[in-house]
Amino acid sequence: MTQLALVIDLNVCVGCHACVTSCKEWNTSGPAGSMCDDNPYGQDPTGTFFNRVQTYEIGEFPTTETLHFPKSCLHCEDPPCVPVCPTGASYKREEDGIVLVDYDKCIGCRYCSWACPYGVREIDEHMKVMKKCTLCVDRIYDESLPANERKPACVLACPTSARLFGDVHDPESPISITIREEGGYQLMPEWGTKPSNHYLPRRKTRMHIHEDELQRADNPLKKEQRSGTSAPVDAPTLDDSTSW
Repeated sequence: MTQLALVIDLNVCVGCHACVTSCKEWNTSGPAGSMCDDNPYGQDPTGTFFNRVQTYEIGEFPTTETLHFPKSCLHCEDPPCVPVCPTGASYKREEDGIVLVDYDKCIGCRYCSWACPYGVREIDEHMKVMKKCTLCVDRIYDESLPANERKPACVLACPTSARLFGDVHDPESPISITIREEGGYQLMPEWGTKPSNHYLPRRKTRMHIHEDELQRADNPLKKEQRSGTSAPVDAPTLDDSTSW
């Protein structure tokens, strides 16, 4: 069975939130309907997002690191959000493994959000239904788009190519090869949900700087011995040689 999913490279994610804003823009105008934002800059903001980037500080000063961790629905192979739904609104598609919500059946009881160990389902306060990442299912099958654009909006928007998309059940797909060769891992596998999305681990690169490299180079302006007063300019200026 095909299982579409994302692979996120934590080594190159810079936390720019381009994936967040592009996801919000595309899905607000898509079948998901308007994704509300109430009081977004106030003390108690509320809003619906399919994708969020969480930033953490690792270690203790002075040896600290910053980690940007994007997180959305992981489209688990054994999703705990599906069996707890009392109306059958949460379901997993057989043809591609994408986990979706039928808004016509959803009653907003939040059982699925309580069952999800990753906290990636959110209630839309206006529509009173649960919403989550759809892997841009309306986009990836849209034959009116060029083949290279039939990808989730977050994948297309990432400036560092930190997000990859494909079939993780196809051993020869680029996404599966990346997982094997670069040590891709699942988030919290101990829960037994078999998340389809994978993460690529951060790779530490150390630089050895010699003591002589710490000395500041001479200021080139100092070599020119510029004084505080400017001398008259005899050569033609830009105003003399350019017709505006």
